Amino acid sequence: MSVAEAFGSVASNLAQMAPDKIINLKASDSMSARVEQLVNRKKDGLITVDETAELERFLALDLFISLTKARARIFLAE
Repeated sequence: MSVAEAFGSVASNLAQMAPDKIINLKASDSMSARVEQLVNRKKDGLITVDETAELERFLALDLFISLTKARARIFLAE
């Protein structure tokens, strides 16, 4: 099983548990502000190696949550 398949499987399981709650997930204001700060530092060429890793983790989390929300919408449509 690939990582993508594993993430998809977990996303489906989470979405099935409470699809109405999953589609309403939203990042906190502090998390959004941190991501924006990291993106701006990257654009300005000032980002450190540790900050790059942090930004990549945030982006991976965002991708996973988006996948979970998509699966939740499918369950709600059924």
